[in-house]
Amino acid sequence: MSPVLAGVLQLLALIAALGLAYRPLGDYMARVYSSDKHLRVEKWIYKGIGANPNTEMRWMAYLRGVLAFSAVSVLFLYLLQRFQGSLPGSLGFRSIDPDQAFNTAASFVANTNWQSYYGEQAMGHVVQTAGLAVQNFVSAAVGIAVAVALVRGFARSRTGELGNFWSDLVRGTVRILIPISVVGAIVLVACGAIQNFAGIHEVGQFMGGSQQWNGGAVASQEAIKELGTNGGGYFNANSAHPFENPNGFTNLFEIFLILVIPFAITRTFGRMVGSLRQGYAILATMVTIWIGFTALMMWTEFHHGGPAFDIAGGAMEGKENRFGVGGSSIFAVATTLTSTGAVDSFHSSFTGFGGGITMLGMQLGEIAPGGTGSGLYGMLIMAIIAVFIAGLMVGRTPEYLGKKIGTREIKFAACYILITPALVLVFTAVAMALPTPPNSMLNSGAHGFSEILYAYTSGANNNGSAFAGLSADTQWFNTTIGLAMLLGRFLPMVFVLALAGSLAEQKPVPATAGTLRTEKPLFTGLLVGTILIITGLTYFPALALGPLAEGLAS
Repeated sequence: MSPVLAGVLQLLALIAALGLAYRPLGDYMARVYSSDKHLRVEKWIYKGIGANPNTEMRWMAYLRGVLAFSAVSVLFLYLLQRFQGSLPGSLGFRSIDPDQAFNTAASFVANTNWQSYYGEQAMGHVVQTAGLAVQNFVSAAVGIAVAVALVRGFARSRTGELGNFWSDLVRGTVRILIPISVVGAIVLVACGAIQNFAGIHEVGQFMGGSQQWNGGAVASQEAIKELGTNGGGYFNANSAHPFENPNGFTNLFEIFLILVIPFAITRTFGRMVGSLRQGYAILATMVTIWIGFTALMMWTEFHHGGPAFDIAGGAMEGKENRFGVGGSSIFAVATTLTSTGAVDSFHSSFTGFGGGITMLGMQLGEIAPGGTGSGLYGMLIMAIIAVFIAGLMVGRTPEYLGKKIGTREIKFAACYILITPALVLVFTAVAMALPTPPNSMLNSGAHGFSEILYAYTSGANNNGSAFAGLSADTQWFNTTIGLAMLLGRFLPMVFVLALAGSLAEQKPVPATAGTLRTEKPLFTGLLVGTILIITGLTYFPALALGPLAEGLAS
């Protein structure tokens, strides 16, 4: 079988699996967030944290819950790392330095999982399981909760109430993320991923010396790492490591876990607003971009540029033989079009255009299908922008799902789409202008610039993947990327929740003959065009200095 055919068949199998899971999972999540009943274990949690799950919150109260919970999480994870050397199960590792502890705490709480350390050489079992793994669950649940709050803003009228943050957080964790992760971990263990609390031990000889590896609860962390679109690897090689991702099947299974909730939540959206066709329109937009990027990536990486490419069956540098060009390309697009950041190959070794595709996927805002929750609310913001543009063209007040998009709403949406590009471009410009940060680049020229641009793109967009080559464990990068992650995660949430509150207060507007039909293919095309044009206008100059210049020169 040719490598190209193998890659296409993997993509088709993935689409089929996602299609089978779409309806039952989407409907189930809609029931979870619409139910007024609480499980017994949930009641225990509410009692333990002192929360009343039946109290409705306006957007400011909901936001305070998000920020307070996240602030406490950052502090807890920071202190856990700073005291690691005194904790049992530390495997003899020392406590983490302040700048790296801040970076890692910000990273995992912001659902970014950027790592400027070697996991197997820095973090013991307690930090990995009680710190990082816990944040993999709750940070993903926070993203889904904010998305559900925005959906309620569209679904409700004449009220500013958006639900209860603590209830949404606990339900997302207990009823959705934990059960699926348990099943996912069992599958990974059955396929060869490790799951233990072993210490450091030798595993064989390598180039005249011994290799040492520590064990860990890898399979369970791998499952939620992908399902929650987190991305932080137990080992430095991430999902290229055989202990995390043993074979071609687990590679495809992990891609499935990455994509299944972000795609299925569009059906949840359709259920909750009372129109499945609206959910299908959002789904179609996501699928169009995802398949387009995947096809372009596979074409770029399979494109033969000489005898070495012919023999290898494509650009194999930086890729695992277990996965090949096809599996690596599908994974790279899935992880950068979502907020996952896990890697099974090294994006710095992709072709110039291939590296640019991974970067552009993040710069779209990670909305095709995006992260758990963040992909949906990011896409709905872009839908509001598209409706506003269409309204300008025909001279009508824009409406979406029966809600008028007035001055207040469009200001919130505009602030949302401007925050992340501003963080990326400003931090990149400052890093390149100062004398010290460029010393961390492994390469010079366009590729070296891409390393820094990719790092801040990954951090501010809460992706977490690295271009490789950049020595990011410095005080400058730990601090600035940490700030980019926190600001890139929580500032957009402020405007999402403010928009949700504004929409919930409105009275529904009846559809007329002049209302834009947002469930039609025409709107899907308009939405895709809006996303690509806005991103292109924002990032094209920076991309021209990096991956485009490198690709044209090769």
